[in-house]
Amino acid sequence: MELYDTTLRDGTQQEGISLSVKDKISITEKLDDIGIPFIEGGYAGSNPKDNEYFKLIKNINLKQAKICAFGNTRKINGKVDSDPVIKALLSSETEIITLVGKSSDLQVEKVLETSLEENLSMISDSIEYLKNRDRKVIFDAEHFFDGYINNPNYSIKVLETAIKFGADTVVLCDTNGGMLPEKVSEITRIVSETIECQIGIHTHNDTDTAVASAIAAYQSGATHIQGTINGYGERCGNANLVSIIANLQLKLGIDCLSKNNLSRLTELSNFVSETVNRPPFPYSPYVGKNAFTHKGGLHASATEKFISSYQHIDPSLIGNSTDVTISELSGKSNVNRKIKELGLNNQLGNSEAQEIVKYIKDQENEGFSYENATASFELVVKKFLPNYEPPFELIDFVVLVENRSKSNGNLLCEATVKVKVKNSIVHTASEGNGPVNALNNALIKALSPSYPKIHSLRLTDYNVRVIDQSSATEASVRVAIETADDKDVWRTVGCSANILEASWMALSDSLEWYLIFK
Repeated sequence: MELYDTTLRDGTQQEGISLSVKDKISITEKLDDIGIPFIEGGYAGSNPKDNEYFKLIKNINLKQAKICAFGNTRKINGKVDSDPVIKALLSSETEIITLVGKSSDLQVEKVLETSLEENLSMISDSIEYLKNRDRKVIFDAEHFFDGYINNPNYSIKVLETAIKFGADTVVLCDTNGGMLPEKVSEITRIVSETIECQIGIHTHNDTDTAVASAIAAYQSGATHIQGTINGYGERCGNANLVSIIANLQLKLGIDCLSKNNLSRLTELSNFVSETVNRPPFPYSPYVGKNAFTHKGGLHASATEKFISSYQHIDPSLIGNSTDVTISELSGKSNVNRKIKELGLNNQLGNSEAQEIVKYIKDQENEGFSYENATASFELVVKKFLPNYEPPFELIDFVVLVENRSKSNGNLLCEATVKVKVKNSIVHTASEGNGPVNALNNALIKALSPSYPKIHSLRLTDYNVRVIDQSSATEASVRVAIETADDKDVWRTVGCSANILEASWMALSDSLEWYLIFK
């Protein structure tokens, strides 16, 4: 079984993803370190960035991975020895070259606008030229499945031509991503019974079945599987190599990675997400933050007793973990688990846990949501302790928003807060570029003399959601806030018919959590 990663080429074709040379090298090193054997570095000769990558990667000592350069066959009616792409492929100095060519008669005639015979010559000339220069050649048969359905004889002839002139592997590509697993399996099995060569599979996710199709192809004879980390790629993306690895190894018993490296799949997924500047998708199978998160009280209770009761694998196998959320569906098990995580299980008994469950359900009935506001939930638990003393208490706040002529059209926002801090009343005011910012500035100003460390905090996200849309402007709103320091990020929530009061709840929870837990 061969795993072939094309994140650095196919993955970067997804809208919004752009990698620097440094990014590409860091991802290469991560893939190599975790045990991916083949890494497609980029499209040789297509841009200066990929050319620079191939130049630099030669000087980096990889543990085991082989770098592959990608490019297309020679130009129509051109000479292979002077073709710029062929020259660029050789200049990359990679041991392996992945060559793409058309395997659909319609694509040849309508897109390339050449004859079926010339397309075969383009493939044979290019592969033979590269093989004569001691390169291993992987031939990507573009549009293979669509081509086979329309004209199976020609698509098979394309593969046979590639093999005849030296291709080491022929990859069946579902370029449009329109195939379903059953059809991929059927055609791959026919090909495996027809030709004598290693068969690969390359699927796109336009029917949301790319991973399933890749697994189906493997079960029908394909032993070379291409994909991208997190499924990045053009349109709907490519087959997610992370899910492919997990399925092959944990479901089919195929050793793709060492046990230790398999447990780093979540780490790999998050690393690539961060490098491409995309937030990790929390619902991604296996490695998503919520992949093993339980909301229902029954589920949480069952997993406490028997880890596999509502989980298909032990998440630690791929570096993930079980979690429970706190919501109106929570039971005592959810709360007890969170209490244990906070190290408070010796201070709160069953009666307190039941009271917390009731409180959470009542609060969520009012519009609060603790599912993603764990800091607010942790404060709820703390406040049920008999000896809890808050670091500050609100007495009053006032927010003014004015539109004065001297403000050059900008609204002037000023907030005044009165809080009790360490048995003293602090009354202060501050301006901001909006009412919430002014309120936050005033609160920090009031607290900083007693708690100077809060100056390191920054508000990183602020969301407002209407709870009951039918109430129009009288509806309650839920405000969710994300705050960060130089090490951690935490989320809090507030809810009220008054957006400023809801904002205050979330803001004060954020600061209170920081002062208590940090």
